[in-house]
Amino acid sequence: MFERMVYYMLKKFVLSNFKNFRDEIKIDFEDIAGYQFSTDCISGNIITKMLIYGKNATGKTNLGRALVDIAFLMIVEPVYIENSMILNADSSEDYAKFSYTFGFGDDEIIYQYTRFSNRELRDEELIINGISVFKCDFLSGKYDFNNLKYIDAETANVERYLQSLEVEETVEENRKDRLPFLKWLIGNVALKNDSVLNGLINYIRGMMMITIGNGMSYRSRRMNDGFFEYLEDSENLNDLEEFFNDMGIECKLVLKKLPDDHNELYFAHEKLIPFLSNASSGTLALLNLYRRIIVRVKEASLVYLDEFDAFYHYEMAQNVIQFLKKKYPRCQIIMTSHNTNLMTNRLMRPDCLFILSSSGTLTSLCNATQRELREGHNLEKMYISGEFEKYE
Repeated sequence: MFERMVYYMLKKFVLSNFKNFRDEIKIDFEDIAGYQFSTDCISGNIITKMLIYGKNATGKTNLGRALVDIAFLMIVEPVYIENSMILNADSSEDYAKFSYTFGFGDDEIIYQYTRFSNRELRDEELIINGISVFKCDFLSGKYDFNNLKYIDAETANVERYLQSLEVEETVEENRKDRLPFLKWLIGNVALKNDSVLNGLINYIRGMMMITIGNGMSYRSRRMNDGFFEYLEDSENLNDLEEFFNDMGIECKLVLKKLPDDHNELYFAHEKLIPFLSNASSGTLALLNLYRRIIVRVKEASLVYLDEFDAFYHYEMAQNVIQFLKKKYPRCQIIMTSHNTNLMTNRLMRPDCLFILSSSGTLTSLCNATQRELREGHNLEKMYISGEFEKYE
């Protein structure tokens, strides 16, 4: 018998009191309609390709930062995180709330926490299939570890963890850097290979936010060299070339080592033309997309692409979306855009197209009108004519 592959997916994200989002905002990846077109935006009844529209200053970038906050909490050491303001300036509450609901086979995992700042944790709780596995209230000093047996972690030395908190509390600069118990648990307990926590941390490691731009040419030579070393493998260079060709940019690429032992990328013509100093802003943006995503997407679980199409034509943006849907069907990719040409059922579908309002609400097109949206509807025309204006 073949073993059935089980994938982690983010089912729901809920946020409140973070930057411009004072009230609760929710991304529900399970809220799908029964459309029979553009089915490649969905995998296992979960939205995997999402496109968000919103006017300037509605918080599209802030939403992405909040969505991947769990990766900073669980992966990045606090010393490398700048202690900056994250709370809504008009709220009386002194903490921001984050809640993630994951699906792993038949299991549902909820991890929720609140923060005073991006380096100071207030509390955290892990809930699996409705059972609270542990709960830590760092503010009051109350902890509940009674259900660790539910994840076969009853042997965890929680006293050692609590002692580490006491040590942190004695040093003023450490008080804001409390180690989340979930992070400590995963790093200090021998978990079974099929543990939901192993699947969870692997998913979290693959969460990333990327703001696409044409910044490749402005990066330090050292950063470019790291990518160019990757291209020394002819298969990788051919893959990049094929990616450009798929995007509608017909080109031949050559990588050459210079006398100073650094690599340089060229367009191959009768004469070699330096790539970085001659490529258009759109081509550089695509190179940035490839360098930051395509190279790493094998490990990616969720990617938030902020203004992914800011530097290239809408037809190329359509090619990018088609490429991502075809090549990475299970990776949850959320894109933001101002380009209404992408608002079409040929590419997406109404339950995967969202409007982020200035008041901090996120609404899919199928929930933003009383009409029953069908495949034949011109969504772009409806949007421009003001059909969804109430939700902007």
